[in-house]
Amino acid sequence: MALWSGRTGDTPLSAEVKRFLKAADAELLPYDCEGTRIHAERLRSAGILTDAELDEVDVALKRIAKQGVAATSDQDEDVHSSIERLLGEVGRKIHAGRSRNDQVATAFRLYVAAACQEGLAAIDALAAAVLDRAEREAETVMPGFTHLQRAQPVTLGHHLLAWVEMLERDRNRFLLAEGHAAPVPLGAGALAGSTLELPAPDNQVPNSLDAVADRDFALDYLYGAAGLFVHLSRIAEELVLWVTAEFDFARLPETAATGSSMMPQKLNPDVAELVRGKAGSAIGRLAGLLSTIKGLPLAYNLDLQEDKQPVFAARRDVSHALGALEVLIRDLEFNHERLAEAASDPMLLATDEAERLVAQGQPFREAHEQVAGQVRGGTLAPSAEAAESIASRQAPGPGSTAAAVASARERLQRRRATTSGTTR
Repeated sequence: MALWSGRTGDTPLSAEVKRFLKAADAELLPYDCEGTRIHAERLRSAGILTDAELDEVDVALKRIAKQGVAATSDQDEDVHSSIERLLGEVGRKIHAGRSRNDQVATAFRLYVAAACQEGLAAIDALAAAVLDRAEREAETVMPGFTHLQRAQPVTLGHHLLAWVEMLERDRNRFLLAEGHAAPVPLGAGALAGSTLELPAPDNQVPNSLDAVADRDFALDYLYGAAGLFVHLSRIAEELVLWVTAEFDFARLPETAATGSSMMPQKLNPDVAELVRGKAGSAIGRLAGLLSTIKGLPLAYNLDLQEDKQPVFAARRDVSHALGALEVLIRDLEFNHERLAEAASDPMLLATDEAERLVAQGQPFREAHEQVAGQVRGGTLAPSAEAAESIASRQAPGPGSTAAAVASARERLQRRRATTSGTTR
């Protein structure tokens, strides 16, 4: 029975309308159970539930959360009606002072906060894998690129540390989204609160209209996921290039590559390619929800039912992509001989030659023109080797790779020590 059936009496919804309106929100079930438990404690404090009824609710909610999606029914309108039905007789009292509007907002905030925590842990795991490789490759010389053309010598470790910095910014965006999901909308009711004197939950959203209408926390999460996938896509693109025969900087591990159904020789970078492809979906989800929300008047509108699927999908993609990419990077085999060969290109030291002339008192523009003339004439003869060039380029350059790896590792270990043993 629909939660609003008292208004329509015995008039049933048509099957087509019921099918269209049904919410695909079963993933919210454990979070709605948590929100319902918080609300039940408020009802007990107000004397609407007895101690025995609160105990009954607690036991039932734990059982429902443990059953998960299996506890729901296709006949239920949404996850909220599923929980109310499963609570039995006491379920008829549990909705006092609460609307599905503040109920779903509460459950959804709890879901997004958990998704952020999950994403943060997975980002740290990938960053740790990249750090391990950066430490091992701190002295491995390779060419750095601009415009996808060889530019100056760097170390492979320095290049990998750039990935770590990208991931660090990604985790900061998830931290921001988690913080924005923390306030509790319970008490807002449908839009204007309730006449029942219920105690306010901790960290209550201050405005009842905003409490049920706000989905900025979901947008923040989708923005974090989109930004993450933009970075992962850039990493994936480099991996795809590096494992080609043309670059041959790295070789795919069989733990994270697939073959061809027709060509026996092929080993394909499918993990990297799919990560790159999922960036488009991540960006699209953010754009889609922004478009859904932009024209909505306060307070709640059913358009907001469209907020959950993009977030559910983003959470799955974030978890799966980070896990798969971690395996690929941990097991990747770098071709040191080929990297050294590519880094031995004397053209990589043209800037060093110009700066050597500047150190001798020559204006940079003249030095630049002189070295460019040597390049055009094929007479460039650098005074240094790639390793010497790298050693002379201290922080934030590649000459301090080992120290930068140690600093990044200390940052990660300090964070893990701070969060160890904590759960939501």
